[in-house]
Amino acid sequence: MEIETGPLAGEVREKNVEMDDGENEHKNENMKGEEYAYLDATGFTSELFKIEVRNLPKYYGIGELKKLLNVKMKLSTNKIKIMKPGSPFIFICFRNQEDREAAIKCLDGFKWKGKELSAFEAKPAPDPLIRRRKEASAAEGEPLNVKRRTVEASATSLAYLPYEEQLKQKQSEIENVLQKFGKELWSSIPSLRSYVEEQRKDHAGLPCAFEPIRASPLTNGYRNKCEFSIGKDAQGVKRVGFRVGSYSNGFLEVESIMHLKHIPECMKQTVTVFEEFVQASALEVYSAETYQGYFRQLTVRMSHATGQVMVVVGVHLQSLSEEEQKALKASIVECLTSEAGKKAGICSIYFEVIQKRQQGQYTNPIEHLYGETHIEDKILGLTFRISPQAFFQINTPAAEVLYQCAIDVAVPDKNTSILDICCGTGTIGLCFARHCKQVLGVDIVAQAIEDAKHNAERNGLDNCKFFAGNSDDLIMSLIRNANIMPDQQESLVAIVDPPRAGLHIRSITQLRNARGLNKLVYVSCSPQSAIKNWVDLMRPCSKQLRGEPFVAKKAIAVDLFPHTPHTELVILFEREMDTETGNATDAVLDEQPNNEPQPVENTH
Repeated sequence: MEIETGPLAGEVREKNVEMDDGENEHKNENMKGEEYAYLDATGFTSELFKIEVRNLPKYYGIGELKKLLNVKMKLSTNKIKIMKPGSPFIFICFRNQEDREAAIKCLDGFKWKGKELSAFEAKPAPDPLIRRRKEASAAEGEPLNVKRRTVEASATSLAYLPYEEQLKQKQSEIENVLQKFGKELWSSIPSLRSYVEEQRKDHAGLPCAFEPIRASPLTNGYRNKCEFSIGKDAQGVKRVGFRVGSYSNGFLEVESIMHLKHIPECMKQTVTVFEEFVQASALEVYSAETYQGYFRQLTVRMSHATGQVMVVVGVHLQSLSEEEQKALKASIVECLTSEAGKKAGICSIYFEVIQKRQQGQYTNPIEHLYGETHIEDKILGLTFRISPQAFFQINTPAAEVLYQCAIDVAVPDKNTSILDICCGTGTIGLCFARHCKQVLGVDIVAQAIEDAKHNAERNGLDNCKFFAGNSDDLIMSLIRNANIMPDQQESLVAIVDPPRAGLHIRSITQLRNARGLNKLVYVSCSPQSAIKNWVDLMRPCSKQLRGEPFVAKKAIAVDLFPHTPHTELVILFEREMDTETGNATDAVLDEQPNNEPQPVENTH
């Protein structure tokens, strides 16, 4: 999993959680004027039905919060706006006054994680674009321009450094994260202080061994997926590229990506072909300021193994008739299948309707227009099918390095069963399959499970089972399904590759409470956000965490994102043999409720 900011932020998995700078949320501003014109202009905005919730606990995950609001409390939230991860206050938007009042009634005084929440109505936020422009006008343009960056600085902030220097910087930054992990262990778990101090002496101040960072085999042109914005540059020319700022910073310009090092040539060719089409079209590009226009986004996926290119054109239909829509789709296919399109490798075309999402809808409608429905890529000799909306590591050659590191630290053998938690399309688990007895994977996205099953069959791997469902509920069922035999020296290893917010505490609890599970490999795309998970894995036994604690043994950073500040981290956790049974591979599970859900294979 990747986490990117700036122009690539559209690839972050939590798409319906929006960030809000919150800068003027608490000011009693005049509700009339340009800053609030959008409230009438848009026809509907959830800013009209917003609440503020305060006194949130110090540690909580976005997924955990959404589950509390939408599942447990059954509130009809439309948007969650957070200031920063772990913020003590948030804003929640609704579709109408009735839903807002119901939410306040439920949340005000509700106790969550030892904190009593307070909830009350909040005023709509002023339009940040208009606000910034007013500031610029009053100060002769300075506030607006101070945050403007080049597209190179926005998308590839480390590209100015030689690659070896980039690696040194990333190694140092991950060392800082591990030092913070050690400090958190030392301060929050007094019983571990002597252990942490011993580890620091042995590992240069770190709580575990830290190996040298693994470089990406490919440093330029490595991205296999990009989401390009469609808009206008500073001169008003229609462009397909990346935004150099954000709406809240006061500018919407889209600039060319032709000089960016991490984008492959076939993508640049595809962008050129479609940019010429947009410039020649009578249809305008979409404007986030006026909510008018049609062309919004171009998603391009490519395969390093085959050279295939998949294109997804994102359009706001506005009031186009059926005939006009049909003509638009035909013209898109004609453009992308031209000689220039074929030269770029385009073999698959989709049409995405970008619209206001309804409650419970997490993706936009998508229609296949031309060519292949999927493209294929290879990792560690295995072939993987990639669908338009599937998650796949964006640096395929470096993903091989990442997965091989996970295999190397796990050291599986033919008596090892692998639990692949948050398995996605099965890439990690399938790479393990040739080295172990069996793989059992779980993911909440049903389509991802379909892809995982196809990929297992495509590669002739018959020792893999994948289940659709929430890992928070199904980990124990997966362990039972593994049916390991302790008397035959069989072992159980968990591989977790969660979204950026990390695992829910329920997943941590089940992993801790599962006897026989004595090794866990944690793959983190956001190491800073995963520290709480790591600390919980190492906490002493308690009423909730009944199983013996894990211990961090080894960490390895892998550079999946050259020229950017982002880095993946693999940490091996192990725990000693069960002191009660004296058997490190005892597969007996702690008692679970009788209504424990059993995983059922997805048969869609």
